[in-house]
Amino acid sequence: MNDAARPDPDALLAELRAQEAQAQRGKLRIYFGASAGVGKTWAMLSAAQRERAGGRDVVIGVVETHGRSETAALLAGLETMALRQVPYRSRTLAEFDLDGALARKPAVLLVDELAHSNAPGSRHAKRWQDVQELLAAGIEVWSALNVQHLESLNGTVGAITGVRVHETVPDTVLDEADEVVLVDVTPDELTARLAAGKVYLPQQAERAAQNFFRKGNLIALREIALRRTAEHVEDDVRGWRIEQSGRGGEAGPPAWNTSGAILACVGPHEGAGQTVRTAARLAGQLNVRWHAAYVETPRLQRLEAPQRDRILAMLQLAEELGAETAVLTGENVAEALAAQAQRLNCATLVVGRPEPAQGWRRGWPQRVLARELARHAQGIDIVEAARADSSRRLAPPRPGRRGTTDVEDSDRPHARWPGYAWAAASCVAVTLLATPLAGRLELANIVMLFLLGVVGVAMRFGRGPAAFAALLNVAAFDFFFVSPRLSFAVSDVQYLLTFVVMLGVGLLVGQLTAGLRFAAGVSTSRERRAQSLFELTRELSAALETSQVVQLGADAVQGHFGGRALVLVTDANDRLATPAEPPPGFDPSVADWTFRQGQPAGLATATLAAQPWHYVPLKAPMRVRGVLALEPAQPRWLMIPEQAQQLDTLARQIAIALERVHYVDVAQQAVVEMESERLRNALLGAISHDVRTPLTALIALAESLQAPPGVGGVDRPAVARAIVVQAHQLHALVNNLLDMARLESGIAGGAVQLRREWQSVEEVVGAAIRAARPALGEMTVRTELPPDLPLVEFDAVLIERVLVNLLENAGKYGAAPVVVSARTTERSLVLGVRDHGPGLPAALKGREQTLFDKFTRGQAESATPGVGLGLAICKAVVSAHGGEIAAANAVDGGAEFTVTLPRREAPSAEETV
Repeated sequence: MNDAARPDPDALLAELRAQEAQAQRGKLRIYFGASAGVGKTWAMLSAAQRERAGGRDVVIGVVETHGRSETAALLAGLETMALRQVPYRSRTLAEFDLDGALARKPAVLLVDELAHSNAPGSRHAKRWQDVQELLAAGIEVWSALNVQHLESLNGTVGAITGVRVHETVPDTVLDEADEVVLVDVTPDELTARLAAGKVYLPQQAERAAQNFFRKGNLIALREIALRRTAEHVEDDVRGWRIEQSGRGGEAGPPAWNTSGAILACVGPHEGAGQTVRTAARLAGQLNVRWHAAYVETPRLQRLEAPQRDRILAMLQLAEELGAETAVLTGENVAEALAAQAQRLNCATLVVGRPEPAQGWRRGWPQRVLARELARHAQGIDIVEAARADSSRRLAPPRPGRRGTTDVEDSDRPHARWPGYAWAAASCVAVTLLATPLAGRLELANIVMLFLLGVVGVAMRFGRGPAAFAALLNVAAFDFFFVSPRLSFAVSDVQYLLTFVVMLGVGLLVGQLTAGLRFAAGVSTSRERRAQSLFELTRELSAALETSQVVQLGADAVQGHFGGRALVLVTDANDRLATPAEPPPGFDPSVADWTFRQGQPAGLATATLAAQPWHYVPLKAPMRVRGVLALEPAQPRWLMIPEQAQQLDTLARQIAIALERVHYVDVAQQAVVEMESERLRNALLGAISHDVRTPLTALIALAESLQAPPGVGGVDRPAVARAIVVQAHQLHALVNNLLDMARLESGIAGGAVQLRREWQSVEEVVGAAIRAARPALGEMTVRTELPPDLPLVEFDAVLIERVLVNLLENAGKYGAAPVVVSARTTERSLVLGVRDHGPGLPAALKGREQTLFDKFTRGQAESATPGVGLGLAICKAVVSAHGGEIAAANAVDGGAEFTVTLPRREAPSAEETV
């Protein structure tokens, strides 16, 4: 099998994956019309009736008949889904039931009015988004759409009709539709239907006829709808042709003259500018797409710099005039251009007219090209553009600067002469090597040695030196080895054939080697571009700061293009930050203009082209994030379409990375602000509830003491005791806040100092019960402590505080009796505090750990005092000991809190001495 015709495995695999994804996705059919009243819904319902008659499961999701009796009659026999009732302000809106459609999952679902806006509160804002979800679920959807609802045409239609619609659909929805059915009527017929009341009610129809439905408007809308449908069909044709080209060979089916697209053939001749302008003028007159292509062959690759500059200038001119440009590579210019025309489905090729005949070589390459194009592209029209003395040139590159180029130095004119010298040296070397062997080897073997020298020169230096080596070797072989020796005379005529074969083989080897070197250079250039893009993408994916993105982006661009590169980003005031010490030639005002306008400027552009730097805006999906400034090692690189596209791609990757880092910072800041606001609100709420209560009581009690003794029957000792109780409560609240702050700061800084000592668990439990007795009141506390509990190493003060907080929590929210238990395992001490109250709220099931968050209370608003820090303090203390704390409902009622602390075996008496 021919390698050139063998399908690309990666392309086939991608095609199979795309087909698999497409097979799982539902199909979208859009009935497309120029305006309301052309019969889109009627055509859709008519097709639905035919499908139902054929046995398919057709369901109406939503259809708008607008009171038309003919349309309503087509609903008979079709299953119609109930609409979803959505309350909105003071009324109820009927909307399409998306969930019901997904549950019903019919074979075909009719969803009219694709541009409709859903009622507030719906899952999606637009109906076309509902359709996208239905398609993803594998449901085939039919819908209807008017041309004025397309996003890209909304402004154009509004300018024509004077009516601007606000419900739009992205163009991609229409472009990605599997079928577009154009429903078309003439303007006179539509006007007659409007007058007959088949479009709107009589009062509405009269106003519509005077405004939107004027005949001129209808003609213009009809033309736009026809053109938009033709574009969709053209995309289908192009996609089918590309698919067939991938399956059926390298060329694919011949070009079909369906779109009228134009391809301009840019060459190295002086009239290339006129060729480009002619193609642009024809494309404008025919209102079709057009392209420009230049084919670089090994011969053209060795052109002088001014000629290459002229070619690149012509490609830039074509881009400025609206063409899509490409630089092709190949051995045969006509074959490459014909293949490009067939791939783009172009109907016309525009070539330059040959120069007038003045000598046998005058205009010869162009005449040959025209004949070859006619042979390779027989179904395509070929237009010869008239000659004109005009050209565009680039400013010559500044001396003293070199960088890596797409063409190896050995292929440049200045680099060829060493190759010829080496060719002569190889001929001398082979002659000296073969001279002592002349009497021992046959002349045929001597010929092989000379051919080997030609192959070596061709592999190293290319076509020209190889041809020169072949000529020298033939002459050397004739002079030194063919009788009569040391003479160019030939005694045997058969050696003439040997000379011809030697020369032919040398030239052929040089030609083949030059082609291989050319293909290798092209592949190396493409690999270099892909590698630089891959490396930048990989590095940017790990960047977390803007400075990293800036450095990585500048290094990647500078590594690919040489010279110097800068990535400029915005400051806190959303202004472009320029370097304090700009490099030579850098103009901050040009960079600022690029940032504000979002357009390239400087070198190789139409704006401030005299600048030595090239400025590119870093356009991210949301906005311009900065400017990429480049002073390339070779200015002409920016004129090469592939290199310009590479620079744009690198700039886009840098912009996306900058935007990602920006939104990461925004998200982190938002999380911090949300958490701070939550804690602030919780703290204020808790303090306003639990600090204000004792303060209010203290104020009231203090005011009661202001009365003279014996007046008002104030029991001063009782009031004093009450003041003490309220002050203790307030003191406990403040202590909790301070303790939490100390623990939080200590844990964060790694500075929590634990006084670990071997303690008796019974003593710590007893001390905690005594300390918590004021909060427990008359509640019964029972202990379940085994008599053989060993000593455990922990901070007795902090663990006692944990138990006190748990007991106070049981006293607030639980019921008697409260049970304190302790047990040990091989590796841990387990403490438990359980009450017999209502237990944990049902809303916390599965989220019990949230109880240990700061400012979390068992009841959000109640008369129970506390700011929600007791359990948080317990968790902080236990975590500092390396343990765990958990909460759960006991089996027979009540809440149970379990503290697990790590332990080790207590030291023996001898070890403690």
